[in-house]
Amino acid sequence: MMSWIQRRDGALQRVQGYLNRYFEEEVAVLTGGMKQLYLEELRVGQRFTSETYVMEAARIKEFAAEFDPQPFHVDESAAQVSIFKGLAASGWHTAAVAMRLLVMGGLPLANGLVGLGGEISWPRPTRPGDILHVESEIVEITPSRSKPHQGIVTVRSTMFNQNGEAVYLLTARLLVPRRPK
Repeated sequence: MMSWIQRRDGALQRVQGYLNRYFEEEVAVLTGGMKQLYLEELRVGQRFTSETYVMEAARIKEFAAEFDPQPFHVDESAAQVSIFKGLAASGWHTAAVAMRLLVMGGLPLANGLVGLGGEISWPRPTRPGDILHVESEIVEITPSRSKPHQGIVTVRSTMFNQNGEAVYLLTARLLVPRRPK
């Protein structure tokens, strides 16, 4: 006879399986059917490249007006006399664009990109008209000993402009599930 713990665990596995299938279907719609990868399908050195995104001046000003209203992000005249010598996107806008590119297929991890921390830098400003894309590489994979259904994957992502110049660097630790049994 099964204990209540075994019945509970079985029910939780069935619910997790349903949620994984549901999430995969939703992400597949958003990403054009791109396969979502589980922990055991990843390897150190594996690389991913996103689609592109064009940074528009109006979007730079709109984002900054709401979230980072500094003069060099919202006013072209003020930006000309700033350290940036022209309109520059907020670093947080640049980070948000990188996240969109990663989620929409640039880093196709099962159950989404669940961050556990990381390090960010902006080596140069993002400008209006920049055509951006993200290149990512798996640098470390650590299966969990206490939670065997998941692991931690360290990913280094760089967002480049159309000239191949890095505008955003992110090294992140992500929670990645194993494929459900």
